[in-house]
Amino acid sequence: MANILSGLANLGLAGLENVNLYETEDKKAEPKPKEEPPVFKEHDEREYVFGKSHSCPVCYNDFKAPTVRQSKLRSKGADSDLRPRFAGIDPLKYDVIVCPKCGYAALGRFFDTLTPPQAKLVKEGISRTFRSIRSPKDVYKYDDAFTNYQLALGNAVVKRGKASEKAYLCLKMAWLLRGKKEAWDSGYEPYQGDSYAKDVEELNQDELELLKNAVEGFMNARQTETFPMCGMDENTLDYIIAVSAMKVEKYDIVSQMLNSLLGKAGLNSRMKDMCIELKEQLKAVSK
Repeated sequence: MANILSGLANLGLAGLENVNLYETEDKKAEPKPKEEPPVFKEHDEREYVFGKSHSCPVCYNDFKAPTVRQSKLRSKGADSDLRPRFAGIDPLKYDVIVCPKCGYAALGRFFDTLTPPQAKLVKEGISRTFRSIRSPKDVYKYDDAFTNYQLALGNAVVKRGKASEKAYLCLKMAWLLRGKKEAWDSGYEPYQGDSYAKDVEELNQDELELLKNAVEGFMNARQTETFPMCGMDENTLDYIIAVSAMKVEKYDIVSQMLNSLLGKAGLNSRMKDMCIELKEQLKAVSK
């Protein structure tokens, strides 16, 4: 992925493809891809989703977007960075709401919070050139979902959204790419490229790039915004920053976050144990 927002040209938004979110430093990942793609297993997510009605705060278009049925979700735990896992479906694919008429897109928690000045910016920076989606999909593959997240991130840049919103989108996009790799591995989504090992390696690199942007944005937001942030309290966010920074080898940030967390008297035992485990990992790579 040459740029986080590459691909938006297909929606008439080529001007957003090369926009800089933050100043980043590139590093190479060390992926361990499988050589051959697994066999695809037929899987239908329609039983997990329904069309929820929305009204666009930019163009006032009424539309329906696929939304996960909460009653169908069965938790399978979480990754070390608190990315949630569920059986049968990845709800992350459906977290972004997109107006098919004007191109306004945002995570569900932010969709209806647009101010009039921001709506004007979206009209000028997104809607003016956006190619309307005539046949919205009722279920999303990972590539569909990733495009929606790109559009939401483009909207966040255009409307001059908070650093926390952009960082949260980057974090979830990284999680989405991780989910895509797992879907390939499990056969839930068919691999359609020419070089499985190469494409998995690219997904790993793209995930790290997104995590770097998430860490930088959240560190910025901690200095300028108040909690809760994107629905997270300070301890949760600092832990996610620490784990993500560990993945992208920003060890000074890992140390800073862990020292802050472990210095708090009210830290719950589960979070404390996770921080201690992460601190041991930090010691191992710092030798």
